[in-house]
Amino acid sequence: MTIDDRSEPPPEPAPGPEADEHPRGPDGRSTDHPFGSGPPPWLAASLNHCTVCGAPLALKLVAGEERERLVCANGHIAYVNPRLVVSTFPVTDEGHVLLIRRGFEPGRGLWAQPGGFLEVDETPSEGAIRETREETGLHVALGEIVGLYARLEAAVIVLAYEARIVGGEATTGPEATEIVAFPPESLPWPEIAFRTTYWALVDWLARRRPELRPSGPPPGR
Repeated sequence: MTIDDRSEPPPEPAPGPEADEHPRGPDGRSTDHPFGSGPPPWLAASLNHCTVCGAPLALKLVAGEERERLVCANGHIAYVNPRLVVSTFPVTDEGHVLLIRRGFEPGRGLWAQPGGFLEVDETPSEGAIRETREETGLHVALGEIVGLYARLEAAVIVLAYEARIVGGEATTGPEATEIVAFPPESLPWPEIAFRTTYWALVDWLARRRPELRPSGPPPGR
């Protein structure tokens, strides 16, 4: 397999101040989206009618519920739950971590781990392996779970696995316009697409290269 391996002289690692001030951990919030705020506005705007009876939905308090719910006049509640994104950090034999340059929004042109939405008929591990193969052409064997990361403003929970490359050939495409194996000392911190990716990499480094720290703050999204 052929992978662009960025073995450039590493920059001097600098501590990321926000990582020190706001540690997130493997089940932390990637952003400060407040608890109890309900569905994000972009999602709520698409939830207009009850899927049971077709009546309009309205956000209101319902007896027996601890928060406001989207409910229709006939009493049917439209529960809104986050979607699960399954992803991997493929690691080469040299200990370099593979990232993709995203071809689509959100985060187009920036770096993230391969991953995508879990299908209804597959397990998280099956989904993570499939998404990695679809986006990179590589076959991986999953290792430890790095963590779960809440991107609440996008209504997703991101599950990140460490993985070992066992076959295939790195192949770019519409979803991944570039595939690079970065040495831990040279991770592209200023160009990371998502806070979930940022905090997952922080947690991965804490396990594998604890002497290294991110060289900048988390991204805005």
